[in-house]
Amino acid sequence: MEMKIYQHKVQYYETDMMGIVHHSNYIRWFEEARTDFLEQAGYSYKRFEDEGIISPVLEVNAKYKSMVRYGDTVNIEVHMTAFSGLKFTIEYLITDSVSGIICVQGSSQHCLLDKESKPIRLKKINPELYDLLVSLVEQCDS
Repeated sequence: MEMKIYQHKVQYYETDMMGIVHHSNYIRWFEEARTDFLEQAGYSYKRFEDEGIISPVLEVNAKYKSMVRYGDTVNIEVHMTAFSGLKFTIEYLITDSVSGIICVQGSSQHCLLDKESKPIRLKKINPELYDLLVSLVEQCDS
């Protein structure tokens, strides 16, 4: 399945006193792109929650390469690179939509919990979602 690249147009409030995007906003954009990615894959984050599954962030990393300013539009490519049945990792590549210059590279790791915050083994409780996440990693590998 071909995934559409997520786009974000920078808003003025996302900038700091130097006129560039404040670093904390890139992490928010990762979340926007991740939820869009899951929705495109056919399993929205709302559906996760409706089915009693949450996926909190365990770790997030960002490497800043080039500044982004108010009014710029960025493309955010998302790839699921690992899934263990309990945890998954997503990588992000943020590029300027006009020049293609890499602005930020990053990743986030998430676990799968029930509503009582207990770890779940997805293969047992939701084979459909398990198979989807496995297929998303396989697409990334190919």
